[in-house]
Amino acid sequence: MGRVTEIGRQIRWYWGSLMGDNHYDRYVEHRRRSHPGEPVCTERDYWRMRHAASESNPSARCC
Repeated sequence: MGRVTEIGRQIRWYWGSLMGDNHYDRYVEHRRRSHPGEPVCTERDYWRMRHAASESNPSARCC
């Protein structure tokens, strides 16, 4: 049962990474590690910033 659980956990992690579920968590971790003491924007502001950046620089999109 342990192997099946581990495979399920890996699939869930991969799917979450693919869909962007953990992007904000990775951003927060990066900010705290690389820029300690500086403010971290809220998740809502993070996604606004991310979408604005992708709209202003559509380099990796098909449409």
